[in-house]
Amino acid sequence: MVDPLLVLLASFGLIGGIGIAAVGPGGVLPTTGLFLLTDLTPSEVAGTAMVTHVATGALATAAYARSGHLTEPHTRRTALVLAAAAAAGAPAGVLINSRVGTDVFGVLLAALMVVAAALVWRRERRREPSSPAASAPPPAVVAGLGLAVAVVAGVVGIGGPMLAVPLLVAAGVPLLESLAAAQVQSIVIASTGTAGYLAAGAVDWPLAALIGVPSLAGVLLGWKIATTLPTRQLATALVVSLLVLAPFVAFG
Repeated sequence: MVDPLLVLLASFGLIGGIGIAAVGPGGVLPTTGLFLLTDLTPSEVAGTAMVTHVATGALATAAYARSGHLTEPHTRRTALVLAAAAAAGAPAGVLINSRVGTDVFGVLLAALMVVAAALVWRRERRREPSSPAASAPPPAVVAGLGLAVAVVAGVVGIGGPMLAVPLLVAAGVPLLESLAAAQVQSIVIASTGTAGYLAAGAVDWPLAALIGVPSLAGVLLGWKIATTLPTRQLATALVVSLLVLAPFVAFG
């Protein structure tokens, strides 16, 4: 008989993968599932979730490259600046995580979920066509956003698109280009973050596989949705899910 807990964890991975590729803020769901449904420490939760984002980031990057959303010079520049910032920010986040207790980790994770939900809701309410001039914020702005995102991602074990996508959209980058650039950053965040958590022995490989494999399927489905279908309903569902889960994460 299949353990319902394992099915639920795999579902967090699948839905998280869809969110990563389709709207950005989905990568927090594997972390949320591990925190709510297992007895892992904060470092083990973040490290196990982080491992899954190495593969999902690479797959999502390949998907968006195939669909042509990484071909524009300003999008490639944005992706490279984000990635460079991630190389410094993610290790700092891992270090911070090692000093955070379970209660504080839960509050931080819940706060991040609420912030992400608010950013996505604001984006969907104010979605307007972006002008070409607005699609290339200054590199210094991108670097600052990328560094902040990478530090937070390193602390809680997310890949980066959860925060990077809504922040880039707010800075004037079109949604699909934001999704594409954020996936590139996710590879660097996840790779450097995983190295840090591996060094601390904070990765549960069986659980990483249980969540990571469905996440890969979710990424492909999410990319297909983002490039062919309206994503407003999916974004709304994700916002509601994050807001419903946040109190359980903070006080459960």
